[in-house]
Amino acid sequence: MSLLRRAVDRVRGTDDSVRGAQDHTTDPLLDALIDALDPARVKFDDAQRSLLGKDASVFDGGNAGPICYPTSTSEVVAIMKIATQFDRAVVPRGAGTGLAGGAIPLGAPIVVAVTKMRDVIEIDEANGVAWVEPGVINLDLTRHLAPLGYHFAPDPSSQQVCTIGGNVANNSGGPHCLAYGVTNAHIQAIEVVTPAGDVVMLGGLDAEPDGYDLRGVFVGSEGTLGIATKVAVKLTKNRPAVRTLLLSFSSVRDAANTVSGVIAAGIVPAAMEVMDNAITQAVENYVNAGYPRDAAAVLLAEVDGPNEGIEIDANRIREIGLENNATDVRLAADEAERALLWKGRKTAFGAVAQIAPNYYLHDTVVPRSKLADVLDQIYAIAAKYELLIMNVFHAGDGNLHPLIVFDGRDEGILDRVHAAGAEIIEASLAAGGVLSGEHGIGVEKQAYMHLLFSDADLDHQNRLRRAFDPTCRANPGKVLPAGHSCADIQHLRSVPAGLWG
Repeated sequence: MSLLRRAVDRVRGTDDSVRGAQDHTTDPLLDALIDALDPARVKFDDAQRSLLGKDASVFDGGNAGPICYPTSTSEVVAIMKIATQFDRAVVPRGAGTGLAGGAIPLGAPIVVAVTKMRDVIEIDEANGVAWVEPGVINLDLTRHLAPLGYHFAPDPSSQQVCTIGGNVANNSGGPHCLAYGVTNAHIQAIEVVTPAGDVVMLGGLDAEPDGYDLRGVFVGSEGTLGIATKVAVKLTKNRPAVRTLLLSFSSVRDAANTVSGVIAAGIVPAAMEVMDNAITQAVENYVNAGYPRDAAAVLLAEVDGPNEGIEIDANRIREIGLENNATDVRLAADEAERALLWKGRKTAFGAVAQIAPNYYLHDTVVPRSKLADVLDQIYAIAAKYELLIMNVFHAGDGNLHPLIVFDGRDEGILDRVHAAGAEIIEASLAAGGVLSGEHGIGVEKQAYMHLLFSDADLDHQNRLRRAFDPTCRANPGKVLPAGHSCADIQHLRSVPAGLWG
């Protein structure tokens, strides 16, 4: 027996020298995983299980089983086959930055953390793709591509830490997805290990792959259909020129109306982001990005492309802003100022730590024409529940991100936070919106799926899931609501006795 394996067994109380005294027996599941991977990459201590029992959401209740850190497709295959052998659920996990509870393990499943699978395997300029592993960090990929004149277009606010695998799981967006589209538009093919342990390629490098678009089905499936082990991401050429404008307004409604006016004029900027006064002041205190502290709202608008065209678009955006009562319009003078303005936007959520220790970042989408009305309702909901809600959102595509800031130590505060969140969802749907723009459904929006989809819709979603995972062991208890999911039984199953209880 190796020294490392002996140390592992000592922690578990299964080493020959102590087993008899403690009357412990070997855990067969754990032994199988250790044999398939490496003792150093199979974690089972309480600290690790507690850490990976949560994600960045406000939802608790996770209970992780053994945690595996594979480094290859073959190891993911081995994990899936072991899970099948022991009839255990599996939850894939990236950086854990998800905000809808999608990575929370339910029922002590095997957690498959892909963060050690972080190689950029190949840059294939001829086919316009880069093959990457799922643990590659979003911003690291763009930095890797930059010398060749490319970038990865989806840019979530968490792009400094979120992974490509997580972006695929949640069909993530970001400020620049207004013009370029969310993750689904930038994935050409995906190597997937199914819950049964088979390796399949979804999509392909052909312009029109044969058969159904199973690649499109997998993107946004939140780990319920299998685990991505290699991803062909599209290379997006860096644009020759960029213009970034900061428009200030005396009301959030004027900022929202400007956004609608820009799109109605036939201009599709690379990005249009709105921040209200509360979050603007927090950002200024945090990074001093140069935002006006007295504005009720600011609009960060960016256009890119050939010089001549973007000058015309930038001037037209300025005119539309002034037509909608903009109090000031500023054009970033150089790349340094542009970078600082975007630093403010990308660090907005971190800035709230100076106000309160906790926040709940919501995610719904409403028609652009209803932005101002829904925002008024959100401020009314905040007043009703005596909560501070800041608004920062992808205004161009109507993707709202109300930020409920609170101190979780205050008695009863979480009840008010969740009640306010529920009313925000209901207001968004009543306005003709949808449940999520980029965070996914997870456990957060499960209970509201029936408000957007009919029973027949949910039944078809469940049938699709079962086609990939007949026993529903892949991330059970997520996305589909109770009564419409083959995962219900697995989700409610008692936690296995013994080590994982």
